Amino acid sequence: MSAPRTSTWPLVALFTAGYLAPYLLPTLVGRLDSGLPLSTTQAGAVGSVLLLSSASAGFLLASRVDRIGARRLARAGLVLAALGYGVAALTGVVPAVVLGALLGGFGSGTVTAVAATRIATQPDPHRASTLGLLGVSGLAGLLYLTLPHLGAGHGQPLAALALTALAVWPLTGRLPAPTAAARTPRRQPTPRQRARLPRPCPGLVLVSVIPCWSLVQNSLWGVSGRIGLTQAQLTETAVGVVFAVALGAALLGVLGARALGSRLGRALPI
Repeated sequence: MSAPRTSTWPLVALFTAGYLAPYLLPTLVGRLDSGLPLSTTQAGAVGSVLLLSSASAGFLLASRVDRIGARRLARAGLVLAALGYGVAALTGVVPAVVLGALLGGFGSGTVTAVAATRIATQPDPHRASTLGLLGVSGLAGLLYLTLPHLGAGHGQPLAALALTALAVWPLTGRLPAPTAAARTPRRQPTPRQRARLPRPCPGLVLVSVIPCWSLVQNSLWGVSGRIGLTQAQLTETAVGVVFAVALGAALLGVLGARALGSRLGRALPI
């Protein structure tokens, strides 16, 4: 039995709240480096802890969303994100900041897992995922233009993550609760009942290259703030403008990829 569908906009908001932390990673790492007694490498390690915690939540919970309930799981993730990032924003004690990033990252990953699995049930999942990417890119670009004017310190980007989680909370009422069918353990299919993948070779190629792409992208994105501040000698405001422009280009890329993919196939944008 398929899971009930959910309206698109709550899922877009959840995706935005869950995926915002990786988008703010450059300013987050830079603020941790400048606002706390941490080296650049140590600040980057805190960012890596956040990302790994978020990824762990996705691996652990994505297959359990229907069983636990999208509403319950999303609310738990938003609470963890608001609590973890909030604590990290309000304290200057390094272990507490690391613990807050760990909890907040797990909450972000939980919210993203709920949003991604629910988007997959939409009539047009490509449109919903495109809207999610547009939402998180737009919000991150706005924050990059705003945060430099709110003062120095590591608390501002973390507080933005916590407040975004709280702002999305009211929309979780539109998510479905666990159903009796979802809670019933499923029988494992027999080998004859297991459907074969339609194109296993291209699928394996895509799965193989995604970790390489993610490694390169996140590594460069995470240290790009320090490159702008220390090597390019830009002010934080100027770096924020550069990031906002980059995310604006990403918005155009997302729209272009969706348009090309729907007309010329999904392989061409890749």
